[in-house]
Amino acid sequence: MVMSYEESRRKRVEENKKRMEALNLHKISHSLKKSSSPKASPAKQVKPRSMEKQVVVVRRSSRVANMTAPVYKEVTIHRVAIPRRTYKRRDLSNVVLASEEDREEAMEKAEKLQLDLESDYPTFVKSMLPSHVSGGFWLGLPVQFCKRNLPKKDESITLIDEDGNEYPTIYLARKTGLSGGWMGFSVAHDLVYGDALVFQLIRRTAFKVYIVRVKSPGEGKLEPIKST
Repeated sequence: MVMSYEESRRKRVEENKKRMEALNLHKISHSLKKSSSPKASPAKQVKPRSMEKQVVVVRRSSRVANMTAPVYKEVTIHRVAIPRRTYKRRDLSNVVLASEEDREEAMEKAEKLQLDLESDYPTFVKSMLPSHVSGGFWLGLPVQFCKRNLPKKDESITLIDEDGNEYPTIYLARKTGLSGGWMGFSVAHDLVYGDALVFQLIRRTAFKVYIVRVKSPGEGKLEPIKST
């Protein structure tokens, strides 16, 4: 008689159960689960720290023990500043640029004037660029000239024109140039692109400034400003 599938399966299950009991697999499995389970560790009791406060007299040097304690006051540090003035900005809508030949001619005249000045005073020549006479009005000076002759820290430097009028400016030592106040000098003397200026250091913080004008529109050919 052929054994049915259910009877065959039940027989195999009973045989496997007997083999497991013979090998004690149930006990081994139970013991492994028990050993692998984490054990709760008893919480440690931390004793609170107690701090004892004591009043301690600060020891002072015998040399200053009988002297009164110093009184500290706020000190105001004055930055380099110049008197604030109001200037009318130049209308640059119809400005034209001087030609290269005209700029070179102005520089040659300025260099000749430089040679005619007293040699006891340091001098340099500066040709005006658009950034010198418009926009930010920043005038960079020759680095080596500044290192040899000008202060090592920011200071007020006076520009004196040929009529003796004085214009205070702010000299920035780290950037070796004139910032505040330079705009006033430029606008007051109607400086334009191509003008050549001779700077003569007559005192530690004072320049005598001579202006050599580039040709005006009626005196020579000018190049129109190209839009960028």
